[in-house]
Amino acid sequence: MHREGINVNDVQPEDILCDYCGRAAWALGEPCIEGHEGSIVCGMCLSKAFAKLVVEGSGEPVDQVCRMCLETRDQPSWISKIDQEATICLRCIKQSATTLEKSEHWEWSRPTGG
Repeated sequence: MHREGINVNDVQPEDILCDYCGRAAWALGEPCIEGHEGSIVCGMCLSKAFAKLVVEGSGEPVDQVCRMCLETRDQPSWISKIDQEATICLRCIKQSATTLEKSEHWEWSRPTGG
């Protein structure tokens, strides 16, 4: 997600916001993953989504398009607290977690149950 009123010819890190919490996580040096059409999930939101859907095994399928993959999937999704239209599907949560864990640029690890 991009901050409103940005100069599209001079996008700065602080103009790039997490779709799920609205923070400029990339500008703050926090882990982020980019999805389709510039969607962003920050490490903090990814941790919350992973904990709820994977660790706790909760969550329900929603009839909405995932912001990260732009697909509607018949599987649990995590919904943003600030934007009920911003969902991330279980598949994207797992793929993003794997990508962040392997990244040489970020220190991030997936939540565990213990």
